[in-house]
Amino acid sequence: MEAEGRAPGPPLPTPSLGGGGGAGTRADPPAGANGAVREPLLAAAGALALDDDEDDLEVFSKDTSLAEVNSFSPSVPMSPSSMTNQYKFEDERELRDLFITVDDPESHITAIETFITYRVVTKTSRGEFDSSEYEVRRRYQDFLWLKSKLEEAHPTLIIPPLPEKFIMKGMVERFSDEFIETRRKALHKFLNRIADHPTLTFNEDFKIFLTAQAWELSSHKKQGPGLLSRMGQTVRAVASSVRGVVKNRPEMFSEMNDYMEIFSQKINILDKIAHRIYKEEREYFNEMKEYGPIHTLWSASEEDIADSLKGVASCIDKCCKATEKRMAGLSENLLPILHEYVLYSEILMGVLKRRDQIQGELDAKVDALVSKRTEKDLFSEDIGKLEDKVECANNALKADWDRWKQNMQWDMRSAFTNVAENNLRYYEECLATWESFLASQTVDLHVEEDSEDRP
Repeated sequence: MEAEGRAPGPPLPTPSLGGGGGAGTRADPPAGANGAVREPLLAAAGALALDDDEDDLEVFSKDTSLAEVNSFSPSVPMSPSSMTNQYKFEDERELRDLFITVDDPESHITAIETFITYRVVTKTSRGEFDSSEYEVRRRYQDFLWLKSKLEEAHPTLIIPPLPEKFIMKGMVERFSDEFIETRRKALHKFLNRIADHPTLTFNEDFKIFLTAQAWELSSHKKQGPGLLSRMGQTVRAVASSVRGVVKNRPEMFSEMNDYMEIFSQKINILDKIAHRIYKEEREYFNEMKEYGPIHTLWSASEEDIADSLKGVASCIDKCCKATEKRMAGLSENLLPILHEYVLYSEILMGVLKRRDQIQGELDAKVDALVSKRTEKDLFSEDIGKLEDKVECANNALKADWDRWKQNMQWDMRSAFTNVAENNLRYYEECLATWESFLASQTVDLHVEEDSEDRP
């Protein structure tokens, strides 16, 4: 999972893990995460079997509970900011020809609604674009339209998720600065994942989204029939749910389905744990903010220990700032990454259903051919077309699956490795603060003892 909150600017390319469905811009390492209760989160992360060398589809061990694993595999790479990874970023950046930035949110208030638009800046060297740089403004509904068009055109590809209409509901207020910035980062990630996808990046609707002015895009949206008419037969059938069990589903896709059921369960657990940790950390931070000033007030009435009390208050203040920084890193980086893959799990289950529906159409035709021999020629032609359709769907999903899995492994490793590293830095900072204070108190105590011993 490419942990795509960085300051506005051309996104860095995905590390060498495949450039598609799970591709996008990598985020800078999180500024921190909850350490006081970090073990449950790291234990949960350990339940992810993310070994690149594995050939099977198991990402979670069915026999491993969240409490049984409390450390990363030795094979987990160092921080994404290591020199090796930086070289990968630089090498792959040279291969990219499409850079997209989402920034500069603006509020718009009308008589009937209030909404936010975002500036989308595109820089490209592709020949099919008339210019090398474009700047347009888009609102959330435009992103929804693009996603629906991509799903319609590529029903068996893994379309990146969009942030939900009320992302992180309960943690931030709608249209607050925090909400808007969280959504901006998610929309930036969404577009860059598409740009890095070998198929989606050349979609005509994607190009129109990046280049058309507001009135041109509005006109383009109105073209064509209604939603249900535009949806292909496969998508319509899936929308009304897949009927029955696919008879001839290849083993690989059965394994994918089993994998995603386990993945969905585990990633939802991780998401809930991370939110609970953030909530507890925020409560701890709010209490700590009140704890320091109490010692400062206390020092005013205790002249003999006033300096010591002020020193304690200063240490608490420094630890409070360190906690705030770690908490910000958790809310800006880890929480969005985990929730993004909660959404990805839903998307992948839908993609697998659409593939099964195509397979189901072929199975139904084959059964009909057996029972209606008089129409053998007609059915044979239909079966040939469906066989081609199934093969195309299978190949598309296979390629996207491998790409998505590689990026998911990278994102998970990066996210949880950063959590561990930032917690270590947090504890080291707090420990150094208190050790320095205790050392000063020891020196003061020796000075007082020496003065008392003198005649």
